[in-house]
Amino acid sequence: MRLTEKLGLALLYRTDPEKAHHLAIKALNAGLTPKPGAYTSPRIAQNLAGLDLPNPVGLAAGFDKNATAIAPLLRTGFGFIEVGAATPKAQEGNRKPRLFRLNEDQASINRFGFNNDGMTAIAGRLAKRPEKGIVGLNLGANKDSSHRAIDFVQVLETCGPHIDFATVNVSSPNTEKLRDLQGEKALTALLSGVIETRDTFERPIPIFLKIAPDLTNEEIAQIAQVARHSRIDAVIATNTTLDRDGLHSEHRAQKGGLAGKPLFEKSTRVLARLAHELEGNVPIIGVGGISSAQDAFEKIRAGASAVQLYTALVFQGLTLGYDIAKGLDEILEEQGFDHISQAVGTGIQDYL
Repeated sequence: MRLTEKLGLALLYRTDPEKAHHLAIKALNAGLTPKPGAYTSPRIAQNLAGLDLPNPVGLAAGFDKNATAIAPLLRTGFGFIEVGAATPKAQEGNRKPRLFRLNEDQASINRFGFNNDGMTAIAGRLAKRPEKGIVGLNLGANKDSSHRAIDFVQVLETCGPHIDFATVNVSSPNTEKLRDLQGEKALTALLSGVIETRDTFERPIPIFLKIAPDLTNEEIAQIAQVARHSRIDAVIATNTTLDRDGLHSEHRAQKGGLAGKPLFEKSTRVLARLAHELEGNVPIIGVGGISSAQDAFEKIRAGASAVQLYTALVFQGLTLGYDIAKGLDEILEEQGFDHISQAVGTGIQDYL
């Protein structure tokens, strides 16, 4: 971590977490954050679902909800970024306070509830994004929607021409009954509509599915079956958890989704189980508790072809993506891998 990042984080810790987040976005747009660019090498560059990634370390959705800092984020070192979630109508989300730092646990709890400016405003910003760099959008549904499957399609129709991939998010714990869409029948119908819409684009884009960590082995097997037959291009495993085991912070009992270090093992076990079920037929992006290059390597061993992170930036700064990509390259070389693809899934059994 750079000295300027340490000083900046120290200042941000003195304010409310959500206000601090808005200040971080302002700092990005003001050019006050480091700009190392994406680290790359022949060992970690790869094509995933048709996307040419300079490195496999991505920024997870939720950091730039409204697509207001795309250009500076692409310069911080990530191989790809995901913005959103976007819903058809703008919505304020849940009442504040709704974001909590768990410093003792290197974690956070949020219950935002898909607060965002709506698909029209977000599409306008995406239309002005830099041509270079890989940018995806997390698709969401409005809280008061009477037909959430249609919401996902509407957001894709509006924003699809300006993005490189789209993620169907049925795993947020902060929108009531959203996770019910992970059931086999509901998920099949939802993805069918999204895929049909994608196929009408002049430039079809990859469609990803983001799942929760709070799933049984049977539920994971059902999702794997849907993934294999629905023509989605990758699965993102996982979103935040409702589990609170082992936490120490005073905020540990707050409602919402838990992210950060405590999520690592649980999300990695779900990742490995999913990889076991998919048998290499659909690539996986591993998310949950990554804060180091070694963590990223463990996700890859558990079956991920790429990874995403977010919460660790709160504790280690915005150049963490660059540092993890570089460190991952070094670990792969030390372990004797000529390319990242050779390491994918080599440790699945360790997490089953």
